Amino acid sequence: MTTLQTTKMTNYRWVICAMLFFATTVNYMDRQVLSLTYPGEGGIQNEFGWSDDNYGTITSIFSIVYAICMLFAGKFIDWMGTKKGYLWAIFVWSTGAVLHAFCGIATCGVLTGDWLVGFETAKELLRAYSGPALAISSVSVWFFLGARCILALGEAGNFPAAIKVTAEYFPKKDRAYATAIFNSGASVGALVAPFTIPVLAKFFGWEMAFIVIGALGYVWMAFWLFIYKKPSENKNVNTAELTYINQDADTDGDPKDADTEGPKISFGKCFTFKQTWAFIVGKFMTDGVWWFFLFWTPAYLKSQFNINPTDFQGMLLIFILYLITMLSILGGKLPTVFINKGMNPYAGRMRAMLIFAFFPLLGLFAQPLGDLFGTPWFPVILIGILGAAHQSWSANIFSTVGDMFPKSTVATITGIGGMAGGVGSFLINKGAGSLFTYAEEQGTAFSFMGFDGKPAGYMIIFCICAVAYLIGWAIMKVLVPKYKPIIVE
Repeated sequence: MTTLQTTKMTNYRWVICAMLFFATTVNYMDRQVLSLTYPGEGGIQNEFGWSDDNYGTITSIFSIVYAICMLFAGKFIDWMGTKKGYLWAIFVWSTGAVLHAFCGIATCGVLTGDWLVGFETAKELLRAYSGPALAISSVSVWFFLGARCILALGEAGNFPAAIKVTAEYFPKKDRAYATAIFNSGASVGALVAPFTIPVLAKFFGWEMAFIVIGALGYVWMAFWLFIYKKPSENKNVNTAELTYINQDADTDGDPKDADTEGPKISFGKCFTFKQTWAFIVGKFMTDGVWWFFLFWTPAYLKSQFNINPTDFQGMLLIFILYLITMLSILGGKLPTVFINKGMNPYAGRMRAMLIFAFFPLLGLFAQPLGDLFGTPWFPVILIGILGAAHQSWSANIFSTVGDMFPKSTVATITGIGGMAGGVGSFLINKGAGSLFTYAEEQGTAFSFMGFDGKPAGYMIIFCICAVAYLIGWAIMKVLVPKYKPIIVE
């Protein structure tokens, strides 16, 4: 490693990190709009007559399309380049988010023949529709699925691009912390969402919530065009900062020598490495947990405690939940402590991830304590702790990719792992929706651990979420017990 210059180091890498943070915040706000406008009076569920199974289908299809797109999004980012690739991703997902707003008008057009109407007129025409109610729910589900698929296509590019940018702008020891910071945008997005989306929906209609939140992505694009360049080409990054960024590489005295992304690895060859499969398993086992709580928490509060997300109490509960998840920023710093004590980055991350894997076990007590005391606060606090543990885990597992793969392949591997996470999310969301509908229909005939009906269904899912991280960590450790970077001749 070369000696740092005496010139004061610039810190432009943190400006780039801030951009990744805002992109991730917008990303998760776009995902949250549906879950926060689904239940309650004036919500999508009542307007179109959806069942939990309908909602589970939409969230699960989003997850599987996201998974499939992730498989190729990483390769697209590596091919297109970080700047253009990120721009395309956020343009597509913002457009998909806005299109949700017009699903009611489209449903009205198909069923009544009136296409050129406003949002409120479409609602009135659907309320007056004399055909079978099932037609409204069925047609609307298909339109929402279409918009959701476009959203998934674009959102699949966020994390491959963000992780690639992190590998470009940060040395290995700082990547988990930088990832934790931008990844906390997921929590901030979920934090801001309950105080903005329900308010927009309540006063302007659920359609405007999709339009306003979706349009934020277009604003981000304008800033990205002027702010991002590769570190060696960026005038805002001086030699001292460039040397710091490239401290892990052999630069022969010139930090610009480290700008190469390393050898290319074919898409098929990526699957021959145990390191790839370790990342796949870790994402498959755990991503669905986060997405389940992201999509189902508002419905859970409505079902179990009769609290609407548009009520002040509902907004406060969801705000507190995601405020707790902000503790995940500290999780990105923990492996640095181990690394500074002499551990290699991979060993430090794995130790940190093991610690985080135990916290989700608290989720086993969410349903029992909520039922025992008749309050949503115990489940919300415990789910928040689980969410913080997940985001800490997520920041570190993403960073293992940059530890072991050349920069040329970081986005590709991230996309492959994201695909696995999307499959896991599809299974848990579709399974949960079907389970909740079935359990509610069965009533007291369906029991699990002292709970009957739908509460029993929630208890089953909480149990799955609680143990997923320890199982995932154990399999990862078996596949890659020690730090072993990929060497391509």
